[in-house]
Amino acid sequence: MPIKMWLHDMNPSMKFIVVIVSMLTLAWFFNPWTPFLFFIGIILFQAVFSQLNWRLWGLLMIPIAFTAIGYLWTTIVFAADTSGEILFSWNGWTVTDQQWETSLSLAFRVFAFSAMSFMFALTTDPVKFVMSLMQQLRLSPKLAYGVMVGYQFLPVVKEEFTQIRHSHRLRGIGAEKQKWKRIVGIKRLVIPLLSSAVRRAERAAFAMEARGFTGEKREVFYEPISLNIRDGLLSVLLLILLIGCCLAGWRLS
Repeated sequence: MPIKMWLHDMNPSMKFIVVIVSMLTLAWFFNPWTPFLFFIGIILFQAVFSQLNWRLWGLLMIPIAFTAIGYLWTTIVFAADTSGEILFSWNGWTVTDQQWETSLSLAFRVFAFSAMSFMFALTTDPVKFVMSLMQQLRLSPKLAYGVMVGYQFLPVVKEEFTQIRHSHRLRGIGAEKQKWKRIVGIKRLVIPLLSSAVRRAERAAFAMEARGFTGEKREVFYEPISLNIRDGLLSVLLLILLIGCCLAGWRLS
């Protein structure tokens, strides 16, 4: 398998565990260097081991950048801890090195967490992820298959919502100009969607029971999700990257 596909083929449960461990570890570091270095490291890691649509990745990072700027600004302006050396002051408003360091730490933490989340979301098949949770982490089949069925129904619900809205507009319904009337009129869309969802859920439940689904845990699967050496190698590399960034950030702070 090409090295560019390693991250896409990595065991989803193993990838999920590494992402959670990385996020929980970064939460304990309040210097700006650790999340910044980890953010750069994750970008390089994806560039080597994945085949991402970087244009899509960049578009997804635009709202993240605004969120990080918001954290930076609000932390500087409304910081409770104003101790430390004053870096600059303007019109009676001062910014200390402690405020600046804390605000940068929060802003870069947003980037680091988002990069890890996008790495997982853009390189993981949702169906394989649920199957892996059921096989490796012993997730209940009732919950796992329920999640998968609900996920498969999302495009159908969206299509039905569009059809109902268009049919209402053809009949002149839902063209109110007042905002409160439009809010009240949402029930005309929600009630048909709920009734349709209930009928669809009943049909899915009957179909699963007819095929022998009981919700009991099983040891044999039609499509087994296995662990291999590449999964361990990528996990170790990600943990080495995490530890290296933590040590580097601690030394630079």
